[in-house]
Amino acid sequence: MGKLFISTLFCVLLLTGEAFAGWYQVENYEGSIGAKPVHLSLQRYDSFGSGITVEGNYFYDAKQIPIAVYGKISGTSVSLCEIADDKEFERVLAIGKKTPVDITGCPFSLNVGKSGATGTWSKGADAYPVVLRKVASLDDTGEAKIDGTVEIPFWAETAAARFSGVYVNTSSGICMTKMLVIKKNSGKVVQKIPFDEDDCDAGMLMTSIYMNVEKGVERGKDIISVNFRGGGAGHTTDYVFNRATGKYQQRK
Repeated sequence: MGKLFISTLFCVLLLTGEAFAGWYQVENYEGSIGAKPVHLSLQRYDSFGSGITVEGNYFYDAKQIPIAVYGKISGTSVSLCEIADDKEFERVLAIGKKTPVDITGCPFSLNVGKSGATGTWSKGADAYPVVLRKVASLDDTGEAKIDGTVEIPFWAETAAARFSGVYVNTSSGICMTKMLVIKKNSGKVVQKIPFDEDDCDAGMLMTSIYMNVEKGVERGKDIISVNFRGGGAGHTTDYVFNRATGKYQQRK
């Protein structure tokens, strides 16, 4: 979703080869909205700007379409708004609003505990209970910690696929060790793209962890860009979809 760019609002301005505390505090949940199974991933941060203190992504298991969310945390209470379209994504999450966000009327109202979250999703006359259990977490703000199998559902998507990063605590620290390409119509992983665990830089650049993989289009072809920390302001590696093989290949 969105253009291929690295906003100064969301990238590391100066990186060294030394270990440092990061900004990723992520919790992954599985559960349901009403009778529909869902997966939800939330990242907490002191401030993403405009008063936003949590950003995330969720999808209904049956559709596998990532839906970006943002909102505020107050104690154990979390209010989440949904991003409606690409223009709103650019304005609120990619570029950032200049005025405080208004979470009045946002669909998610959750109470988060140690093992999960409960609450409601409501829009208009529709209201459904939300029941979630925590299945994994990642925290690199101090001593690197990972619990469970951490898959980050990125905001990037194409018409046919969504993308998920597997994050692991390696000997070099926490990083994305592989990117999964997941077919929306089946929910199946159709490709696994590995990254160097020794360098441990993949998926660790942007302030919002869900923006470490971005999507663009060039000459009618889908381009997936993976963001890496290191080299000053970081760098990206592009992957182009090959219709003949049905796979993404690294662009040389």
